[in-house]
Amino acid sequence: MKKKMVCLDVDGTIVDFDGHMYPEVRDEIINVMEAGHHVLIATGRSYHATLPIIRDIGLHSGYSVCSNGGVSLRLDPELDEGFEVIARSTFDPASVLESFRRRIPTARFAIEDEHGNYLSTERFQDFSFGVQATGVSFEELQETTAVRLVVFSHGASTREFASAIESLGLQGITYSVGYNAWLDVAGAGVSKASGLEALRRILHVDPEDTVAIGDGFNDVEMLEWAGRGVAMGQAPQEVKAVADEITGTVREGGLATVLRTLLRSPADQRS
Repeated sequence: MKKKMVCLDVDGTIVDFDGHMYPEVRDEIINVMEAGHHVLIATGRSYHATLPIIRDIGLHSGYSVCSNGGVSLRLDPELDEGFEVIARSTFDPASVLESFRRRIPTARFAIEDEHGNYLSTERFQDFSFGVQATGVSFEELQETTAVRLVVFSHGASTREFASAIESLGLQGITYSVGYNAWLDVAGAGVSKASGLEALRRILHVDPEDTVAIGDGFNDVEMLEWAGRGVAMGQAPQEVKAVADEITGTVREGGLATVLRTLLRSPADQRS
């Protein structure tokens, strides 16, 4: 079989929304790795929160993308910590933060800085940070060089939040709205797809041999980029619309279903 580059979202794809990984999903990821394909994690989580997933599935070598493309890792068991950060994309969040604060007064903010630390306002904490966020003033946050900016508001619906963001007309950033009033912001042109494309070139994989599976708005660019983009069954319609195919939901083991097709010969797949 021709070696594929298999790019996997985490939340809603590898694990369910309680953080549980089903045994059949883990087994099929391992089978795909043992078959010789490149398996990469591609997630909005920080690398701190991604490493437990990487270790859980036994991914000891290769590459992964974290922070929605803002951070890329090289995995190598011979490294002291088993990994190293090989790329970081940063931006100045000052004007973006000021615009958000004026438009959405109820918003809380957190930033992943260039060293992998998290700084936040109003004791804002999330599992995707992977580390305890340090509380700082809004002014200190504005002075921080950012890899990832997270904006969250209890006071708005997802639709209202998205409308508010669009009304700001912000330039020089990339953003994606989550399932609730949650926004991930990165530098201009930075996405899971941009991080994966750089790694594709390192791995010398042809574009048509890339496979990506995900379920969120932050997966849209990745699904469009991949030679075979697969949306999970519970993905919003806008995400499904850009995918080449749709699999089962995360609770149905939809990822395992896709991975099994990578273990069949072309003749088997045509039959």
